[in-house]
Amino acid sequence: MHILVIEDDADTAAYLAKGLAESGHNVDLAHDGREGLFMALDQPFDTLVVDRMLPGMDGLAIIRTLRNADNKTPVLILSALGEVDARVEGLRAGGDDYLVKPFAFSELLARLEALVRRNESAQRQETVLKVDNLEMDLLARTVMRNGQPIDLQPREFRLLEYLMRHSGQVVTRTMLLENIWDYNFDPQTNVIDVHISRLRSKIDKQFETPLLQTVRGAGYVLRSES
Repeated sequence: MHILVIEDDADTAAYLAKGLAESGHNVDLAHDGREGLFMALDQPFDTLVVDRMLPGMDGLAIIRTLRNADNKTPVLILSALGEVDARVEGLRAGGDDYLVKPFAFSELLARLEALVRRNESAQRQETVLKVDNLEMDLLARTVMRNGQPIDLQPREFRLLEYLMRHSGQVVTRTMLLENIWDYNFDPQTNVIDVHISRLRSKIDKQFETPLLQTVRGAGYVLRSES
């Protein structure tokens, strides 16, 4: 899992980062609310751990902003506020789970794993992806833009599916190599550039508004300009 921890207490943040890394997960840290929100919007994560009381922007405001931006990344709220009303408020703000401090690390890890499983199951049940007038039917294995069918090779289909599932978010070359190609694939190869170029020619070339964009020095993003 790739996990973003938004926690301003240095000891708690270090404890979480160490434990999650030792459990085999990639961890990014943010120590204030605004930094955490920027990171959560800037790249995809499998799940977020969000402290409720944060400088700059509180945890519930972060979650509401993410949900208003249609960011569905699962969120586990951490808080010293354990009253029923506080937990209900956190869940109604868009949190997926709520864990009261102090907590057992084993429970936190189990809750994160459950959130990711639930999210992956929901994604598998999603059969149609849409970005602007680009539509992918996962069951029929078809792609159309503005009503016109687009013929994609299997790898191009997987590449586009990944980009559509992370629409509006910058996807790095490393992320593509890890999710579309083998982990041991040579990162210096131009295979990604070749496939991106082919995909762009198929989904953008004949249409007025380009959807697939290159973010120099960062990666690629599929998004609507409307």
